[in-house]
Amino acid sequence: MLTAVQIAQLGCGLFFITGLLTGIWKYRSMMNSPDAQAPVYVDICHRTALMYAFACLVLAEFAKLSAWPEVVNAWAVAVPIVFFVSAVMMYALHGILRDTDNQLRRPHRLGSGTVPGALITLYMVALIVGEVGGFLVLFAGFLKPLLAAA
Repeated sequence: MLTAVQIAQLGCGLFFITGLLTGIWKYRSMMNSPDAQAPVYVDICHRTALMYAFACLVLAEFAKLSAWPEVVNAWAVAVPIVFFVSAVMMYALHGILRDTDNQLRRPHRLGSGTVPGALITLYMVALIVGEVGGFLVLFAGFLKPLLAAA
């Protein structure tokens, strides 16, 4: 079983290589474009993957410093990473499909179809709760011994 820190480090490595590989995709898109621009979501996918690699390092550090049991820390790391993965995958899909330059613009495009607004709202609320909540658990675990010592 992986520890919380190992989950975060694995996420970091996978996001970093994804960022590097999507950088190649972005570069090729720019070189083949008359205006030297990659599709919006190719660019977003590349930058987001790199950003999430470093976010995973932040999660790893706070998991190391957390006073909570390992299982709590592991869930607090895994849940945000699952949402990070889902976001990067959606950006890549929009980059492949070239179906939108703003996934939150109504109607919510996905290929030649649309996604119900309620589903988008539900996903965004879950993402916010999962990402912010996961980090807050780790941050509270970091603060616990500091506050107890004060």
